[in-house]
Amino acid sequence: MTDCTLVLAKGAADAAERIGAVRPAHLDLLASLAEAGDLLLGVAVMDEAGAYRGSLLLVADAALDRYLEAEPFRRGGVWESHATHPFRLASLPWRPLPSSGPAAPSPTHSIAIARDGADPEALSRRLAVRDAHFARVHPAAETGLLAAGGAILDAPGGRMVGSVAITAHPSLDEARAWWAVDPYMTGGVWRDTAWHLTRFAPLPYRPLPGP
Repeated sequence: MTDCTLVLAKGAADAAERIGAVRPAHLDLLASLAEAGDLLLGVAVMDEAGAYRGSLLLVADAALDRYLEAEPFRRGGVWESHATHPFRLASLPWRPLPSSGPAAPSPTHSIAIARDGADPEALSRRLAVRDAHFARVHPAAETGLLAAGGAILDAPGGRMVGSVAITAHPSLDEARAWWAVDPYMTGGVWRDTAWHLTRFAPLPYRPLPGP
């Protein structure tokens, strides 16, 4: 397992008008962070029409403040707001993220941002089916169907309270259907799930930490 920080940003209402002017600087910053190993992953959050609605990034804790201070999307008004969450990347046999070539012209992946229940039994429900969940997602990581994923924590090194997972489903219907039979769904672990589309901008990522 690898602990880092999840950054979730909400796009401003006029993000589409602002993004073009600052996107090159944004990508340059992400490329430098990825090359240094400080950015594990960074993707756009899109709606079902493929329109930009925000950003999702996994950033090394030591680089977080420096990254946020420099982020052109934050400084240029593309982001309306952002939130940070302690995060633990799952230890799985991840395939390399795209590091060269053009970005896909349309969404290629789906994002699930799931929250566990807030009741006292929430963690015990997660732990009861966690092995079965990992048995299912392990081969998905091997094939690249699961591109990245892990647990949202309530504090650094703390309790698991949710999940983020990115799968190679170009439609949300496909993603929902695939996750519908996962133990985290059938076992009542994920109680509130937001679904988004995305695509990868090729960056000089280092391999995601695995087993």
